[in-house]
Amino acid sequence: MELLDQSKVANVRKLIIAVSVVVPIVVAVLFKVKIDGFDFSFLPKIYAGINGLTAIVLISALYAIKKKNMALHRGLIRFALLLSLLFLVLYVLYHMMSDSTLYGDSNHSGSLDVLEKRIVGTGLYAYYFILISHILLSVAVIPVVLFTYLKAWQGDYTGHKKWTRFAFPIWLYVAVSGVIVYVLIAPYYG
Repeated sequence: MELLDQSKVANVRKLIIAVSVVVPIVVAVLFKVKIDGFDFSFLPKIYAGINGLTAIVLISALYAIKKKNMALHRGLIRFALLLSLLFLVLYVLYHMMSDSTLYGDSNHSGSLDVLEKRIVGTGLYAYYFILISHILLSVAVIPVVLFTYLKAWQGDYTGHKKWTRFAFPIWLYVAVSGVIVYVLIAPYYG
C-alpha cells in the first residue's frame, strides 16, 4: 500500500471531520423525507445481514493482523468500510420509503396499548437501550474509524494500533447491535 503523502494529511483530516459532521446531518434530514409508492420492506433483512457480515469481516481482519498478514487485514478493513457504507445507503433508503416501526406495536396502530405494553414489559427498555447506544455509537464510529484508517495510511502503525483499541470494539458493537436491533424489531414490521 502506498503511504499517504504527509503534505496531504491536513486536508484528509479536514475531510474526515467534514464527513463525520455531514453524514449524521444528512441522514437525519433524509429521515424526514418520505417517498410513497415503493415497497422496500425487504431491505431490513438485507442491511441486518450486511451488519452481521461486517462483524465477521472485522473479526477476520483482527485475526489477519494477529497472524501478521497486513495485505489481508487491509483488504478486509476496506471491505468492512464498503459494507458499512452500503448499510448506510440501504438503511436511509428504507426509512425514506417506509414508516418507522414501533417496538411492541403488534397491531400496527402506531402506539402501544396497555396489552402491548404488558406483553413487551421490560424488554422495551432493553430494546431502546440497545437501539439508542447503537445509534449514538454509529455516529461516533465514523471519525474514530476514519482517523484510525488515516493512521495506517500515514504509516503510523503505533498510532493506528492505539486508535484501534477504541475503533474496533465500537465498530464491532455497532455491527452486532444492528443485527440484534433487527431481530428484536422484526416481529413488529407491518
